Amino acid sequence: MSSTLTIIQGVKARRIFNSRGEETVEITVKTLGGAGVAAAPAGKSRGLHEVEYYPRGGVEEAVEKVRKLVEPKLLGVDSSNQEEVDRVLHEIDGTENFSRIGGNTAYAVSMAAAEAAAKSLGKPLFLHMAKLGEVHIPLPLGNVLGGGKHAGKGAPDIQEFLVLPEKAEKIWEAYAAAVKVHRLLGKTLERKLPDFTGGKGDEGAWAPRIGSEEALALVVEAAEQVSAEVGLRIRVGLDVASSSLWDGEKQVYVYASEGKTRDGGSQLDFMLELIGKFKLAYVEDPLHEEDFEGFAELTSKASKFGCLICGDDLFVTNRRRLEAGIRVKAATAVIIKPNQVGTLTDTWEAVNSALNAGMVPVASHRSGETCDGKLAHLALAYGCPLIKTGVIGGERASKYNELIRVQEAYPERIQPTDLTPHLKPR
Repeated sequence: MSSTLTIIQGVKARRIFNSRGEETVEITVKTLGGAGVAAAPAGKSRGLHEVEYYPRGGVEEAVEKVRKLVEPKLLGVDSSNQEEVDRVLHEIDGTENFSRIGGNTAYAVSMAAAEAAAKSLGKPLFLHMAKLGEVHIPLPLGNVLGGGKHAGKGAPDIQEFLVLPEKAEKIWEAYAAAVKVHRLLGKTLERKLPDFTGGKGDEGAWAPRIGSEEALALVVEAAEQVSAEVGLRIRVGLDVASSSLWDGEKQVYVYASEGKTRDGGSQLDFMLELIGKFKLAYVEDPLHEEDFEGFAELTSKASKFGCLICGDDLFVTNRRRLEAGIRVKAATAVIIKPNQVGTLTDTWEAVNSALNAGMVPVASHRSGETCDGKLAHLALAYGCPLIKTGVIGGERASKYNELIRVQEAYPERIQPTDLTPHLKPR
């Protein structure tokens, strides 16, 4: 439903900083009835097929292009018509990968327009954006120990060691359980590693000098202990970020901290070994971003363990790449990062394709985050059973805190989530 209150009256961009101290763009969209504000995050391990974050001149040029190009074209557009807002953004940019205005600019404008419309119509953002009949609270997929590009030298080669509860009535209890695992794991690392100084990576996860398998064993131990304490079954997963390990010239995965290399077959076998040994519930990017065939083989073999195989760099929230993966059954889950593709409309197209294929869409943060909590609303609105947004740090907690507030305010509209059916051995 449109209203004169939702007509866009102004669009303003500014430079702010993300959690890594990098410049990023924040957008305010004003309507007659209110205003929306959204900030763009930034990833460190980016997929090859993501849109361009910014034009060549960086954030400063992006801000200038909002003033010169974006605002004039969006004045008078109805912010409640998300498809039209996003169509205009594509028209302004005119490239396949948002290289003219920047994908981060497009995302922040798109999301700010959605919030402006929601406020103008007097609706919560998640209900204004809602695409499905039922709304379910997403379960947290939290990074408690990190390596790879998110941590320093000597940390595990695998990028993220994750915990997730299989089900929960309230987001508060699920998030509290993840925090407990993080805290217990920190104490365990202090006890077992004399040189551990309490260092953390980009996402607030512990960053010890330790091998990947030893790290995984400690995370599983902590998750099992907290599971017994809180009465929620907490499973463990990995984000391998294999494209960061892949040496295309030598056709091997390089595990620098371990001093090992693995070819494609050995990498697949290694992933299956970890899944079986540690009863993993989730493995993201186990192979590099062009290996659809390897993903499909691993997904088929991992099904007997009830483990989700998730593509991030493989799909980059791009509907065309996702549908190519669906045709070969490359994965059972997909990471959803709106700034990988640019607009909310593009994001929904990817989520909708995933849902229609029976896949699990995972709404995800980036390693360089802001305290913008709108990812929580997107997860609710688009039916994402999981939200991956770290555990510790204000920029991570902001998403969970927003979910806590929303569930408290609209208990009758939000159903609990049970991931167990997706984790049954096939």
